[in-house]
Amino acid sequence: MSTSTAPLIEAPQLEGWDHIVSGKVRELYVPAGVEPSAAEEVLVVATDRISAYDHSLQPGIPDKGRLLTGISLFWFAQLAEIVPHHVLSGTDVPGAVAGRAVRCRGLDMVELECIARGHLTGSGLADYRAGSSVGGHVLPSGLAEASRLEPAIFTPSTKAAPGEHDENITVAQARELLGEDLTEQLESLTLAVFERARRIADERGIILADTKLEFGHSRIDGTLMLGDEVLTPDSSRFWSADTFTPGRTPPSLDKQFVRDWLTSPASGWSKGSTDAPPALPAEVVAQTRQRYVEAYERLTGQEF
Repeated sequence: MSTSTAPLIEAPQLEGWDHIVSGKVRELYVPAGVEPSAAEEVLVVATDRISAYDHSLQPGIPDKGRLLTGISLFWFAQLAEIVPHHVLSGTDVPGAVAGRAVRCRGLDMVELECIARGHLTGSGLADYRAGSSVGGHVLPSGLAEASRLEPAIFTPSTKAAPGEHDENITVAQARELLGEDLTEQLESLTLAVFERARRIADERGIILADTKLEFGHSRIDGTLMLGDEVLTPDSSRFWSADTFTPGRTPPSLDKQFVRDWLTSPASGWSKGSTDAPPALPAEVVAQTRQRYVEAYERLTGQEF
């Protein structure tokens, strides 16, 4: 879980749990009195905070914590046959954080962001334009914004320290960092998760363009498990199939909407600036919430 140097709202005190980390968008707890690095169980609480370009933004997005938690729990259930995951319970949690907290197995996280790309966009498109390859995968010439990649590709990145930026690396570089066996496991699991999720999203009229996954080893028996959040609008790009046009950036159902506003003339801010980003206007907050709600309802089939 990434941490932020920005001032954060004080985490709630929860009976029986010790708060140990404030991330950009989540709070992490362990059972009271347990050494955090040895905790076999953790409580992950999603807040309404939103981040972009390694900054925590103000204000938050109403209901975002509940939306992300619900979407993650949906996907963990869909993926259980493919990969073990860290979820113990999404209901047996303290009442003060019900609906936005999950009890999870304690994991020692792998220091790698595992990214699967099914369409060419974002930093992947920038890498392709610079050298015709992404993550060490040489791609055909003539690809453009939103071009579909078939099959999807695994493009890892480093996990940056607080205040720094993740860096895209090649699969070969990942092997140097983690070893060949672990890297092959991560690649295989990442692509299996992505292809399963892509099919499910397609059935609901949503294009899953790319996603970021995180894995860790169980502190009980060392099993490699899917952790963190999974396939949410914070960690993935979702496009509505009925507005998709190859060669153009489709309207998104994720936080790309916030990134686009931050880098537009309307915000007056540059992502290379050392200044904190401006506050999000009310209309950006409202439209972001609407996108997250639509993603939740279309993916899970449940009314929010």
